[in-house]
Amino acid sequence: MNNIDFNEVNKFATLASHWWDKNSKFKPLHDINPLRLNYIKQQHNCPLKDKQILDIGCGGGILTESFALEGAVVTGIDMAEEGLEVAKLHLLESGLKVDYQKIYVEKFARQNTKKFDIITCLEMLEHVPDPGSIIKACGELVKPGGQVFFSTINRNAKSYLFAIIGAEYILKLLPQGTHDWNKFIQPSEIDKWARASSLSLKGMTGIVYNPFTKTYKLKDDVSVNYLSHYQK
Repeated sequence: MNNIDFNEVNKFATLASHWWDKNSKFKPLHDINPLRLNYIKQQHNCPLKDKQILDIGCGGGILTESFALEGAVVTGIDMAEEGLEVAKLHLLESGLKVDYQKIYVEKFARQNTKKFDIITCLEMLEHVPDPGSIIKACGELVKPGGQVFFSTINRNAKSYLFAIIGAEYILKLLPQGTHDWNKFIQPSEIDKWARASSLSLKGMTGIVYNPFTKTYKLKDDVSVNYLSHYQK
C-alpha cells in the first residue's frame, strides 16, 4: 500500500502538539469546525446520536470529538501517529469516547465494508498521491443510503492566490508549505471518482474567509475551499 506521502504525514506530525491550541497554526480548523459540523448535521437531516461515523484523516480529533459530543459512535483514522496520540490524550480531558486507529484507508475498508452511516474526509484528499483511491474506499465503507462528505481546495488561479499566497504568505493563517497547488482538486474530478464508486452528489458549498472580520462563512462560491456531500 503506497497511497501515502510521508512528507505530508511528517509535516503535520511536527505540529501535533498544537492541535488543540486554538491560537496556533490550527486556528483555521477550529474556526471552521462549527460550520462543517452544522453543514453535516443539516444535510444528514436527523440526529447524529448512535450513528456510526468515520472521520478519515482525523488528525488531532477536532471534528471527531464534535461528533462524539453529538452522541455518535465515532472512529477516527490517520497515518500520523503523533496526531493520534494527541487526540487520544485529549479524550482524557474531554471524557469522550472515540476509537482512534493508525491504518491505511484502503486496508480499513477491506475490514469494515458497509459499516458507516456517515463518513467525513476533510482537508485530506489534497495531501495524498491518489485521492481517487480514498474516495473508492469511502464508497466501500459507507452503508447503502449513507452519506459521505469531502472538503478540499479547488485548482485554479484564484485558489493559488488565496489558499497559498494569501493564506500562507500574507495572512499567515497556515504554515508556509502546507499546500501544493498541483495537488488541489477540482469539483469535477471528485465527482468523477465519486460516481465511479456509486456515490451521488447531493450538495456542495464553499467555505469563504473574510480577512477584515477574520471570520469564515459557507457560501455558494466554490472557487477556493469547498465542501461536498454525497450519498451511496
